[in-house]
Formats: sequence, C-alpha cells, structure tokens
Amino acid sequence: MEKRRIGSSPLESSLLGLGCMSLGTEYNEAEKIIKTAYENGINYFDTADLYDYGTNEEIVGRALKPFRSEVLIATKVGNRAKDDKSGWYWDASKFYIKEQVKNSLKRLQTDYIDLYQLHGGTLDDPIDETIEAFDELKQEGLIRAYGFSSIRPNVIREYAPRSSASSNMMQYSLLDRRPEEQAFPVLKENNVSVITRGPLAKGLLSPKSNKKLSGPGENGYVHYSHQELKEVLSKIAGRFHNRSLTELALLFNASNPEVSSIIAGASSPEQVKENIHAINQKPLSREEIEMLKSLTNNKGYTEHR
Repeated sequence: MEKRRIGSSPLESSLLGLGCMSLGTEYNEAEKIIKTAYENGINYFDTADLYDYGTNEEIVGRALKPFRSEVLIATKVGNRAKDDKSGWYWDASKFYIKEQVKNSLKRLQTDYIDLYQLHGGTLDDPIDETIEAFDELKQEGLIRAYGFSSIRPNVIREYAPRSSASSNMMQYSLLDRRPEEQAFPVLKENNVSVITRGPLAKGLLSPKSNKKLSGPGENGYVHYSHQELKEVLSKIAGRFHNRSLTELALLFNASNPEVSSIIAGASSPEQVKENIHAINQKPLSREEIEMLKSLTNNKGYTEHR
C-alpha cells in the first residue's frame, strides 16, 4: 500500500488507516480486525483516551504489541472524563495533557506515542500553553510528533501557524467537501498534513448506501437533505459503472495531495479487506475527479469558538 509522510515529521503512514473507535470492548473480535489490517498493509491505527474510557487504547496496545515497532499509533487527548465516567468535559491545559499522556502510554503498553493529537480545540483554549505541552512531550521523547483534530476553520487558523504540529484530523468526504476551501489552504501553507475521518460518510458511500437511504426516518447528511442525498448518489452511480462507491470515496480523498492518511473504521475483518481493496485500485483520473466535484458541493462551515 502507498505510504505518505505526515507533515514534516519522520512518520510515514499507510494511505489507509484503521479507525479503532468502533471496535467494541470484546478483545478477541477487535484483535481479528486489527491484525487483518496490519497483515494487509495498514500501519496507522487511530484511537483516543476517551474511546470506551480508555478500554480502546488498552485493546489497541495489546493487539499491536507483537509488532509495535512496525506500526504508527495515534491517540488523542483533551476530552477529560468525569470521575464517575458519566461524561466528559474539555481540558486543553498543559498540566492535564502532560499527566494524561502517562495514562495513555500505560494503556497502550508502549514507551512512546507516534502521533499525539489534541482531540478538538476552541478559541478559548490557552493555546500557547497547550502547544508548549506538546512541544515538551516531543522533546522528552514521549511522542514522536503531534497534531490536532478540528473541523473549525477559526481554530485551525490559530493552531496551525503557532505550532509545529504535523497534522490535523478532520471530517472530509465526497459528501462533505467543506475543508477544501476553508481549511486545506492554511494547513498546506503551514506544512500540516490532513488526516481524514468519515471518508464513507456514515456508510452512505459504502455497499450499505441503499440500506442507509431506505432506513427509518429521512435524515440528511451535513448540508444535504435526504432527497438531495438520493439524487446525488444516484447521479454518481449512473456516471461510474466500473467503480464502487467505496472505491470512489476513498480514492477521491487520496487524490488530494494534502491528505496523508484516510481513516476508516471497520466492524469486521471482511470490511477491512474491502476498504483495502478499494484504496489499492487505480487512482482517479483528472476527468473522474472533476466529474465527482461537479456532482457534489462544498458549502461552508458555521464558525464556532
């Protein structure tokens, strides 16, 4: 599988990464998915301290331990769990970040994290202090690189130029092209790679598309109404007879040079293999890319603090 460098860091990620959030808490089943990903060319595994209140990190660390040096583990910090685990609240303080990394390292059974990410971000953060925490962790050798995970253009405009972050993780797909105009330019200018999540748009760009559209209720997606979704997906299917929706979705993300890795979750080893098969197909031609862009739109974000 193709590999791409993450920003100016030494990290080289497989073009497709495994999103581990939805693995569940049953270790044996989760391990099968993780090992299938590894054995078929994926070296990037995405988790977070918040997922199942730390259990997800424990599963990922345990499953990857036999080949730890061959993979990249990316985790996140900032969503601070309440003591009774009834919820969480935002904490981007230097103290919390530097304390929480120790817990993540223990759960992951490793002495370093490849990519440590701020799991969000607001304009009310103590931004310089937050950045200082990550820089110090990097100097201390506890993390190899750091990034942030935000869809908010105003937050990205603050963090990207003021830090030495290597990446920003954000939602991006054929059905959510908002980052192209409002985030990608500033990230490119600051040599911050994009790690995309949600490339299959909650299954709308997968073999489950018809089932999703015919399910109960008539929910839309981002700025598309339910009816608009049906129309745009029908048009895409009508123009591309020799490519699956999954193939188009993943290869569209891959066609953007700012993207270093595309994170997709999986509920079974078979789904992992399907996604890997799709990303390994012939890259989209310029004509195919322009056709897909003409069939979709990229309405902008609403700014939030």
